[in-house]
Amino acid sequence: MTTIDADWDERVTAAWATFDEYAEAEEADFRAVIDALVAELPADSPVGPFERACAWDSTGHSDRAVPLYQEALARGLDGYRGRRAKIQLSSSLRNTGQPEEGVKLLTPELDAPSDELDDAVRATLALCLASLGREREGLSLVLGALAAHLPRYQRSMANYARALVEPEG
Repeated sequence: MTTIDADWDERVTAAWATFDEYAEAEEADFRAVIDALVAELPADSPVGPFERACAWDSTGHSDRAVPLYQEALARGLDGYRGRRAKIQLSSSLRNTGQPEEGVKLLTPELDAPSDELDDAVRATLALCLASLGREREGLSLVLGALAAHLPRYQRSMANYARALVEPEG
């Protein structure tokens, strides 16, 4: 068994870089590549179920991914991978008819330290909210995220985003 090191991370990254080369009929082959890499990790590693969940999720099996993401988080997956797991689990929960659980999982991430995943948090949370009939809240989140990337109108869009969810007065 190996621990997670730069070499292992590079091999996982390389495997994921080939994902689009697998035809739909070969998705099990891709999952086998990920399973082989995971087999190198200690049995209690939280990264193993996370990577397996990603492989199931990416091949259209959110139902198989959900318990693996949950296992990874329960084992203490944190940091960047932990945040990715929360985003991806929330999306899978929405896909399996549990958007309210996705909202519960991602809402605290709005107050987490900022990183490059902030917009993904907001986009995924917006989808979960829309699935619950809370489209205005979702639109507010994505407009607020988009505003920061606009070459102009940032302030206006940010104000419009807030106005969507503020009580009318």
